[in-house]
Amino acid sequence: MVQQAILVVDDEAPMRKFVSHNLKAGGYNVLTAADGAEALKLASEHPLDLLLLDIGLPGPDGLAVLQAVRRDMEIPVLMISARGREVDRVKALDLGADDYLTKPFGVAELLARVRALLRRVKPGPRGPLPPYRYDGLEVDFGARRARLNGVEVPLTRREFEVLAYLARNAGKVLLHRQVLQAVWGSEYGEEADYVWTFVQRIRRKIEPDRQHPHYVITEPGVGYWMPAPRQNDEEEEPSTVGGAQASVGGEQVPVGGAQAPVGGEQAPVGGEQAPVGGVHAPSAGRPLWMD
Repeated sequence: MVQQAILVVDDEAPMRKFVSHNLKAGGYNVLTAADGAEALKLASEHPLDLLLLDIGLPGPDGLAVLQAVRRDMEIPVLMISARGREVDRVKALDLGADDYLTKPFGVAELLARVRALLRRVKPGPRGPLPPYRYDGLEVDFGARRARLNGVEVPLTRREFEVLAYLARNAGKVLLHRQVLQAVWGSEYGEEADYVWTFVQRIRRKIEPDRQHPHYVITEPGVGYWMPAPRQNDEEEEPSTVGGAQASVGGEQVPVGGAQAPVGGEQAPVGGEQAPVGGVHAPSAGRPLWMD
């Protein structure tokens, strides 16, 4: 039987040794990394079944590593951190962590969390996501390219990251805050105009009719969603939310057309309308990255 591969990322050598020793004793193949850069390198080079990730890392911290992994790969992630506050747990889960374990923890609990996460996924190593395909649009996560009817779409880095995050979560309505934190960083959350601006830029490049979007669809008062993947010859699905779900705090909440307010404000409605209440000015020292 092939051993399941787990990458343990922690900047404290005793903790890396403690976790890796007990995982090896449990029959797992274990790799270790001491910082965010090494973690991303190993994750790109080795097929993994699970990532155990500390938050307080040198270089890219654990949340930045989590965001990068979530953009490009489909790997279960268990955060391990001494930060036990609810706000820290919620932030990590909102960014895509599958579970959160607060230090100090016992061996039995660690192994139980690992087994639970590995049971939820299909057997076999996890790697880059397969490309998203829907009615002539292809989003290739590994190559970081998008094509429309076979022609490459000239997206900037940030435009691709927004489109890729929506495509990776196709079929679910994503809140503006979720897109902001996944693409711009965990310190963002109120700048709804950032997402609106980039969605308009993406639509100009991929939508035949921006007033009636086919690929990136607005759910009024909530956020944006993309249809579940399908090939051109598959049966057409209604271009309404219907079965789509809003993802809130890690749970899937059916939208069903309800107007769920976000932060007390109404999100953009239609193809080109700016966010209600005016455009938010970027917080001091935090530029709107346009590339």
